[in-house]
Amino acid sequence: MSRLNDIGNSTSAQRLRILTALEAAGPLGITTIEAREHHDVMAPAARVHELRHVNGKNIATVYTEAVNAQGHKHTNARYVLLPGEWDDCGKH
Repeated sequence: MSRLNDIGNSTSAQRLRILTALEAAGPLGITTIEAREHHDVMAPAARVHELRHVNGKNIATVYTEAVNAQGHKHTNARYVLLPGEWDDCGKH
């Protein structure tokens, strides 16, 4: 886990961890599984929603398949930070 996990588990701390991870990941983004297992964010969709609609971050969602720590394959979201601001009408 990153050192950012030491800042607490408030929603604002979780948003900061997600945003920092997205910035570091570049065009690969991060998956729901990565957000949960590596960044200690149990509800990444909610934090991404807040980053979009409150903070104006332009975050795309692409659905992919990934394997969790238990070896189970899941369809999950991959979040990618894009340039510009989020268009609340769903148009990036």
